[in-house]
Amino acid sequence: MKRKRCITCLDLGVHYCYSCRKMSGQSGGTEKMAAGKKAVLGVTGGIAAYKAAELAKLLLKKDISVMVVMTENAKEFITPLTFQTLTCHPAFSDLFSQEHYDLNHISLAAYGDVIVVAPATANIIGKMAAGIADDLLSTVLLAARAPVVVCPAMNDNMYTHPAVQNNIRILQNRGVHIVAPDRGELACKTAGIGRLAELEAIVEAIETAWTDKDLAGEKILVTAGPTREPFDPVRFITNYSSGKMGYALATMARRRGAEVILVSGPTVLPIPYGVDFIPVESAVEMRDAVMSRLETVTVVIKAAAVADYRPAVRAGNKIKKKRGPLNIDLEKNPDIIAEIGAKKGKRVVVGFAMESENLLANAKAKLFAKNMDLIVANDLHQDGAGFQSDTNIIKILDLQGGVETVPLMDKLDIAARILDRVKALIYAGSR
Repeated sequence: MKRKRCITCLDLGVHYCYSCRKMSGQSGGTEKMAAGKKAVLGVTGGIAAYKAAELAKLLLKKDISVMVVMTENAKEFITPLTFQTLTCHPAFSDLFSQEHYDLNHISLAAYGDVIVVAPATANIIGKMAAGIADDLLSTVLLAARAPVVVCPAMNDNMYTHPAVQNNIRILQNRGVHIVAPDRGELACKTAGIGRLAELEAIVEAIETAWTDKDLAGEKILVTAGPTREPFDPVRFITNYSSGKMGYALATMARRRGAEVILVSGPTVLPIPYGVDFIPVESAVEMRDAVMSRLETVTVVIKAAAVADYRPAVRAGNKIKKKRGPLNIDLEKNPDIIAEIGAKKGKRVVVGFAMESENLLANAKAKLFAKNMDLIVANDLHQDGAGFQSDTNIIKILDLQGGVETVPLMDKLDIAARILDRVKALIYAGSR
């Protein structure tokens, strides 16, 4: 007999349901990936308008369709033809144009999964706050029901003016996403706050804006990267972990509304936008950072590749090369995940297992021994999986004996699938 989906699946839209033990509904994360999305890009009359062309290119590279709406003043800085060439759509500016009668302010407002204004001048911010609609862009914004992302860019005296700051607060209180400007050299040859935010930060804000906040209210601690265990001032023991999986988990959890703490060993990755970032070096430092914050979090996802051993003695000076072999005594590092498991309480705990043999057997043994709820296992020898890769292939094991196989996909997509399982556990526990 075919089993019906339970009320939990139907009501909450979880991707994996622990009540009926099957996949169902849509993922809070994977259904919101960028490909196939649509954006309306509003461009206003500031010197940073030229950066809007680069922003459009970045969105298009993510397979996001872009429609551009320009103010008349924006056309003093960049031409509509530039955006038409990049987007393969006309750039709109005339509220009363008959040339594209089928794309009026209402249809443009309804077109986008998100509306982003970059750069946003003090003028457009003031119009939005006051509900003024006297040109195409301000009218589109007033008619919009999609998430709105506003990226201020102006002189620092203008940005810090009480009127502008009050207008920004009004927009924030309405749910508008504000991407704060950066500090640096401004077009007026002075230094201060007012530079358009980095385009990567704007893209991240866009992807955050249209992602369902199904993990709102959760506080998630993620560990990532390798640890370093020095044996003298210039040398250390480490591993090949890049930190990409942990950083993807932190990014996706924040996009889905969770408050995120990222405890990271050394990596070359940029710090994910909007997370509480805690850099560490050694396993002991990571243990201390995690355990000191454990009582404040509801979910722990331990994706870091922590060294099992460290040198028993750290030399005060560089060890010189000798004729014979170099012998270094090692001692065990603290078992962080076991310590977390012993104090788990009602928290959801997820661990990782990178194996080169007996993948499922080793992962299952670790799952039960360390008192985790889920363990994510991957095979070091599989192409597209493991260290350094932008993709992964995983199996998710649970305490009931279930094994979910997730095929090759981008690590952000993998992160979404893992967080779907976390979400299902949260609801199954009725927290």
